[in-house]
Parts: sequence; structure tokens; C-alpha cells
Amino acid sequence: MFLRLFKYLWPERYLPEPRQADPFDDNPPSRAPGPVGVLLVNLGTPESTAPRDIRRYLADFLSDRRVIEIPRYLWWPILHGMVLARRPRRLQPRYAGIWMEEGSPLLVYSRRQAEGVQRALSQRGHAVQVELAMRYGEPSIAQAIERLRQRGCQHILTLPLYPQYAASTTATVVDAVAAHAARLRDQPELRFVKRFHDDPGYLDALAAHISGYWQAHGRPQKLVMSFHGLPRYSIELGDPYYRDCLETARLLRERLGLAPEEVEVTFQSRFGAARWLEPYTEPTLKVLAAQGVTEVDVVCPGFLADCLETLEEISQECRDAFLGAGGSRFRYIPALNDDPAWIDSLANLADKHLQGWPTRAAPGP
Repeated sequence: MFLRLFKYLWPERYLPEPRQADPFDDNPPSRAPGPVGVLLVNLGTPESTAPRDIRRYLADFLSDRRVIEIPRYLWWPILHGMVLARRPRRLQPRYAGIWMEEGSPLLVYSRRQAEGVQRALSQRGHAVQVELAMRYGEPSIAQAIERLRQRGCQHILTLPLYPQYAASTTATVVDAVAAHAARLRDQPELRFVKRFHDDPGYLDALAAHISGYWQAHGRPQKLVMSFHGLPRYSIELGDPYYRDCLETARLLRERLGLAPEEVEVTFQSRFGAARWLEPYTEPTLKVLAAQGVTEVDVVCPGFLADCLETLEEISQECRDAFLGAGGSRFRYIPALNDDPAWIDSLANLADKHLQGWPTRAAPGP
């Protein structure tokens, strides 16, 4: 602290010699425009199926005040005394059951999406650099921003891979990007995509994806659209997530040409004892089976890349629940993942939000 004070009092003695051009030069060199950065952000995943990596991921995720809106003095003993002590080992075989040769499905498919968007935008003549980050875990948002800045990006568009806005998802990305920018002296210009739940490209890609699946496998009696759940108090406090989900479901149903009674909208991944958005996915599937519905397909429109919540919770646990209650055929329709039509639509979405920025002023990457 004293050394810092001396540097301010006697700067000519303590400041290091400048390693670059003199910032006070009357004729500074021109500032070359760099590429524009596009930062895609997904939720996150453990680095491996080892309990220690699952514990590290959960600790980061469940420590976010927007994710768990319980006072710290109540939540901290539960998190560290119960959740992190027990849950990682219980989750280990579940993660192991979905792990791909390249790693976590969420990370694998998110990387393919980022690579696809990079190719698509570059082919359109845009000078852009696309980076992927995970809100929790690696690659971190801070690391991704620094990679973009090292490549000369003075403009960064952040596109959270959550179609429906929620404070516990999209807003946490904004928080993390802003927190990193707050530590920078030379901040890049920032933009954020808040939501795209009603974006025609996203909906058209989903509808085409589902229709293609039905052409290959036939239609079911019921289509269940399962969205990730939220505590009801989040909606009561003003979160627009529930409305976004219902609007996505309606627009998707209309594109598929389905009547309202052919579709069920449900919410999954309930955590804790609080009341969450209803109806819950697994109990709804049991009720459908009890009512005589023998064939269902489940799609998760809010998940753009397959992960534990789709490949294990839906494709395995919910399947077992439906068949155990009397159903005869259950199918999970995979997420959009690296579907070419979806990647093109994602590039279109980024392109739309890049308008007005100098994406064609610099040479390509």
C-alpha cells in the first residue's frame, strides 16, 4: 500500500519505462479496427464424471444468489453440510451414463454450435471471432472475454444460449460479463441478447427438427413440451420466464399444425421443497398413461444442447415412469445440438444483433 502511495507522489521515479508508444504523442498511430467478438454462453458442466469435479461445478452453480434465492445464513449450511457432501457421488453414475467420448454432451454440442456460427458468419464476410464460455465451470466467461480482447475485439456481443429469459440463467450471464468488464481499464463495447423465445429462426429450426423426427419414426398420440422448472416465487417476483415458455410452446405448436389437446406443456428438474412451476413433467406422464395414452414424444425446447436434464432425467427417468404407469412407447426427441438448420438460425440471430458494428471493417480471422 505504501509503495503504491509513493508511486503516486513520485511517479517519475517509480513508474516503469513505457513499453509501447507514448500515449501523449501528438501524432499517435491510427487505431486499426479489430474483429467483432461473439460470446456464446451456456450453463456449464463438470469437467469430468469424477465426484470432485461434480462437487466443484455444483458449488459454483449453487452459490449464485440468482440461482438460489435463499438467505445465505440458511442456505450455506444446507449447501456445504448436505448437498455438496452427498449429491456429487449420487450424480456420478448419472453423468457417467451420458458422457461422450469427447466429454460432456453439453460442452461437446455447444462447441460445435460455436464453431458452426464462426464458419457461417465468416462465410458471409463478417470479421468476427466467436468464443464459447460456460457460466459455471470451464471455459469461463472471463477466459473467453480475454481471448476475444487478445484478438483485438473492441465490440463483444454476448448471446446466452437460453431462448427463454430467466433471472437465474440469462441475468447471471449479464452479471458475470459486467463483473469482468468492471475490472478492465479499456472496456470493450458490450451488447446482450436478452431472449429469443419467439425468434422465427429458432422456432422454424425446432419445428423442422421435430417434423423430421416424425417423418422417420411416426407421430405419437401426445407431444409433451418439457421446460426447465423455476420456483413459483420467482414468477411472483416478476420473472417473465413462465410467459416466455408458454409463448414458445404456442408458436411451436402452431408451426407443427397440432391442436391444443395434442400437446402438454410441463416443467422438469424440480429442486428442493418449494412449489415450482406446474404441471411437473414426470407426474404428468404418469397421469397420461393412466388415462390411456400409450404413445408420447417428449421434446425440451429450452435446451439447445443435450445434457443431464435431457439425456438422463427425461430420456431415462421419465421414460421408466411412463412405461411403468402403463404406457407402451416413449420417445425423447433430441435437442437441436449441431443441427445445421439450427446453427444457421443461430448465426442469423447473432447477425441481426451485430447490426451497426464494424463487422466488415477488418480482415477475416
